Amino acid sequence: MPRCRRARCAGRASQRTSRIALGTAVIPLGWENPLRLAEDLATVDVLSGGRLNPGVSVGPPMHWDEVKGALYPETADAENFGYDRVQRLLGFVAGEKVTGFSGVEGIEVWSDRVQPHAAGLRDRMWYGGASLRSATWAGAHGMNFLTSNVVTAEGSEDFAENQLAHVRAFREVGGGRVSQGLVVIPTDSATPEQRAKYQDYVDKRTPRTASPIGPRRMMFARDIIGTSGEIAEQLYAQLAFREVDEVAFALPFSFEHEDYVQILTDLATKLGPELGWRPA
Repeated sequence: MPRCRRARCAGRASQRTSRIALGTAVIPLGWENPLRLAEDLATVDVLSGGRLNPGVSVGPPMHWDEVKGALYPETADAENFGYDRVQRLLGFVAGEKVTGFSGVEGIEVWSDRVQPHAAGLRDRMWYGGASLRSATWAGAHGMNFLTSNVVTAEGSEDFAENQLAHVRAFREVGGGRVSQGLVVIPTDSATPEQRAKYQDYVDKRTPRTASPIGPRRMMFARDIIGTSGEIAEQLYAQLAFREVDEVAFALPFSFEHEDYVQILTDLATKLGPELGWRPA
């Protein structure tokens, strides 16, 4: 959701849907106050009837030197962008005390916990990780794990081997559900013009998948394009796909409305059934 705060968008979606789970992908916690975010997430979860699945990650905001003066003008040097920030959020969501004061003061009623409290939300919290350390931390802290089309090369320059290692490391320490985020573009009902546009999009992004990039040695998965039958065949051939609990298919950012209608329709009516999904 690049143009809308994710909790706000999920809140809007909660009032226009009744059954689908609502996810946020990964919210970078460096941009957020964990207490206020916990309030926002809990409110949306209550509004949705317990359908929210929030995802978070840690680390300094991108372009930190350029934004820190506006984001944290007085506390930039003191901000902790490590896992402690996630633990604070998890505690707030779970209903831990955030202050030593509660009660009635005049006409005001004060709570010592985040309100509203959304029962069950803590069990639906996800961590978006790209390293063995993140996978292990998330599993050890009772989170669900979102592994995407970006991983860190650790011990291998094979994307699939690294991703599989993350999934297994997460499970070894008792983690919850695992979701795999992928960019897939089904072309079953696409026009020739749409197919050409989609193929050009994939071709331009493919060179980055050849080898690790930058000092952090980040690796990118290939986008998958083709008919739903072809996509399903490629997915079942992936090492990590065969071991995850669910998948989250990401839409390219730069397409037109009619392209998204076609892609989503094919996902629901073609690819989903190919992968064993049935509507509720």
